[in-house]
Amino acid sequence: MKDFKTIFFFLRLPVAVSLLGHGLVRLPKLQAFSEWMLKTMEKSAIPEALILPFSYFLPVAEAVVGLLLLINYKTRYTLYASLTLMSILILGSSSVENWQAIESQLLHSLYLFGLLWFHEKFCTGNNG
Repeated sequence: MKDFKTIFFFLRLPVAVSLLGHGLVRLPKLQAFSEWMLKTMEKSAIPEALILPFSYFLPVAEAVVGLLLLINYKTRYTLYASLTLMSILILGSSSVENWQAIESQLLHSLYLFGLLWFHEKFCTGNNG
């Protein structure tokens, strides 16, 4: 019998560390990160009234979903939240035509989807 929980841990590890790292490095410099995001998004059609709170929310969300993936807590919902977060980031990047950022966000999304597929197929009681 294969040890799917161990395999799943090592599959989760890279993206969990990536998300956790993104959040943790931004938290100590939250004000500067928020100002950078506002400047980056100034040509976007998305109103500043939405971007400003999101710029403070994003590092916290990244750190939380990264940590939850790392410890395998409520994994299905954490993966859904992570994919939702990536979709919001893709929308923002599209609005300023930052195609390079979208590549990274799509790669994260594909990886997260693969984790969700693996989780549903091998790590839950419902294998059908």
